[in-house]
Amino acid sequence: MDNKSPDAFRTISEVADDLDIPQHVLRFWETRFSQIKPLKRGGGRRYYRPDDVALLKGIRRLLYGEGYTIKGLQRILKEQGPRHVQAIGRGGEILGAPAAQPAASTAPARPEPMPAPPSAQYHHPAAVAEPGFAAKALLSSLPRSAQPLIGADDLAFLKATLSELIECRRLLHSALATAAAEDA
Repeated sequence: MDNKSPDAFRTISEVADDLDIPQHVLRFWETRFSQIKPLKRGGGRRYYRPDDVALLKGIRRLLYGEGYTIKGLQRILKEQGPRHVQAIGRGGEILGAPAAQPAASTAPARPEPMPAPPSAQYHHPAAVAEPGFAAKALLSSLPRSAQPLIGADDLAFLKATLSELIECRRLLHSALATAAAEDA
């Protein structure tokens, strides 16, 4: 890929190698993010423009590096546009992180979730915004070569997520028991 001009189109295999993700993930992202529109030539071959590659790099950084969920990233693309995510893919700052957070005024009243460890809050904002998807975001953020290995920070994050899920289950069982007692 180094011998091509920066303005040259890239094949799906070149982009997948550059981003260190499998080709099927790029195809999957096309189904989830309408802003990804590679040129398709004979036989369905995909060719990515430089802006497409920047968008994909931004998506990868937000999903894998920052821990956003697909839903949270879709919200960012809708509210801030693909140019914002392309800028992130080109190494720009991540602005507008609150856009991925649910609005407090529209959320139904519920008990506060258990706080994630400070390192998890910094690296994985989706863990706070959408509990339950955090562990998946964390595991998918690891490079393919390191996925079987989990570091101490990651293990602490997973333990915090598990604790939060256990607390959610306890609250659900309590609410169900209360409702059953009221019905009796």
